[in-house]
Amino acid sequence: MTPAKLWLQIFLAGFAIIVAMLVTTLATTVPYGDLSRIGQISDNEFGWQLAQPHVEPQYLRASPVSEADILVIGDSFSMTYRWQSVLTRAGYRVTTIYWGQIGEALCQDFDAWLDSAGFRGKLVVLESVERLLGDRLAKTQNCAKMQKPFESKTEPFVSPPEQVPGFELNWKGKLTTGYKTYRNTQKAKESAGETLASKQTWARPVVDGCSMFSSRLCNKALFFKDDDDNGEITPENVRQMRAFSDAHPTRSIMWMVIPNKTTIYVKPDHSKDFVTAFRDAGLGPDLFTFAMEQKTKVRDFYFPNDTHLSMHGQLILGQRMLESVRKILPEPRAKAS
Repeated sequence: MTPAKLWLQIFLAGFAIIVAMLVTTLATTVPYGDLSRIGQISDNEFGWQLAQPHVEPQYLRASPVSEADILVIGDSFSMTYRWQSVLTRAGYRVTTIYWGQIGEALCQDFDAWLDSAGFRGKLVVLESVERLLGDRLAKTQNCAKMQKPFESKTEPFVSPPEQVPGFELNWKGKLTTGYKTYRNTQKAKESAGETLASKQTWARPVVDGCSMFSSRLCNKALFFKDDDDNGEITPENVRQMRAFSDAHPTRSIMWMVIPNKTTIYVKPDHSKDFVTAFRDAGLGPDLFTFAMEQKTKVRDFYFPNDTHLSMHGQLILGQRMLESVRKILPEPRAKAS
């Protein structure tokens, strides 16, 4: 064989491999869950199948801060405005901002910062997922001055689909996406235990999983590795929360701690000492016990392919938050005439 023919064969073999990888990626389901996306694992197996509830657009619009009864400072669990929509439907005016917008810390001049933004409401809800709460409280301890101006959005930061997305060619995937997704998915399907996909997503068995998830491979679900890596929150964190609330008595402060998905479905004793201390402190609703109860009542309470609550879960969470809000604000603030 001449060198020219050898190089031609190598070129054609390489070209065939590239074409095969491209076709595989194009045919791979575009992920609609955050854990399936970052873990490169197929939503054909792990994606939710139940349609999500529709919420009328008027309940998904935030109020101007100067008119709001309630200010929510939250993270990605509050970005769809779905749980807040239950409060809005009940007549409360809500505005939402995010920890990332304010540097992940609450500072000593918090009250003055809200005053300068024009917030005249009586309730601040501080929402944080379990895995990020400890770091946010640590940053709060040494923060003297809010570094960024108040900035809120009228529309939700994220608008999730209500139906399982239809098939489309995966043009945005990398050349290797199809192969990696196939490999990770097969590994998860064939293993009786847990497998780690693309270093960030666990595919883990869930006891009675098919009664709790609508995905095709419902005996397993996807979990965020950071749930494990970030460790437990503790009673010391409860003391930090109480200290912040006591230092800012101008408005009522309600802490809203959303448990990790891993805590609810795989490691129910995670942060158990925090849960006991938080419940005893009365700083906000016990959403750990609440979520443990709801996971067996509501299929896809958390999405099987995502680290967040489903929209079914969000609306049920909103009802629970409404109960707590009404204990502090029995009625919305009257609108100015």
